[in-house]
Amino acid sequence: MNARRPLIGWLLIAPSLIGVTAFLILPVILAFVISLFNWDLLGTRQFVGLDNYTTLISGGTLINSLLVTAIFTLISVPVSLALGLALATQLVRALPGSAIVRVIVVIPWVCAPLALGVVWKWIFQPSVGALNQILGVRIEWLTDPQLALPAVAFVAIWQNVGYISLFFQAGLGKIPTSIYEAARLDGAGSWQQMWHMTIPLLRPTTFFLAVTQVVASFQVFDMVFALTGGGPQRRTEVIASLIYNEAFEASRLGRASAVAVILFVILVVITLIQQRYFSRRITYDMS
Repeated sequence: MNARRPLIGWLLIAPSLIGVTAFLILPVILAFVISLFNWDLLGTRQFVGLDNYTTLISGGTLINSLLVTAIFTLISVPVSLALGLALATQLVRALPGSAIVRVIVVIPWVCAPLALGVVWKWIFQPSVGALNQILGVRIEWLTDPQLALPAVAFVAIWQNVGYISLFFQAGLGKIPTSIYEAARLDGAGSWQQMWHMTIPLLRPTTFFLAVTQVVASFQVFDMVFALTGGGPQRRTEVIASLIYNEAFEASRLGRASAVAVILFVILVVITLIQQRYFSRRITYDMS
């Protein structure tokens, strides 16, 4: 009977293991292999070794896309986390109408990013857009090189705040009320409780959200593509847009795969750094 237990365990995880292998592990390996070739999707493949990587690193397009993506991430992720936590602290109080607000704030996250991009592109229209009509001025939100990326980041923040607040609400619900009662008896104010108790005890939730939001920000494409298509002077050409342009517009699948491999390595490094930072600062036992 004991000898059969490992076999039963492997059989139970086999469906998930097959899915992970087919849709995660094999595509990564295949992308690395294709990155070593010159291939236009139709002709024969020509092995070039690491030439695609050296060309990308020595050129300016990859650096520009990495810089744009990094700025987008630095704007959208911290602001989304801060606003999501602020919203969660209000919704967790179960004030009248909180249930309706929870539904409303999550609607942007469940909508297709491409559809949101189309809607916000109309809102940002300089002549007939709703935003300029309300402000009474003409502002080139998506064509001004200085405003395009912040405008795109704003849409991303608006989309993700509700989703983030749901996780923070769940984390806040796990914190014992006795901790706050003891803090109030010791004279701690609201801000002191938030800074010294709530935020430290929410680090497991913050770690999860920080990792997933950074990964999602580095992979953002459809919403940015719908809003700007690359933007003025490539100011919104994120790394995923560069992969798309190299693969389907320039027909350089090998170079696009090289960009994807570089992105994969960057995300692994960032995730490991985040894991190392949070690992010694996370409290799971709240009893």
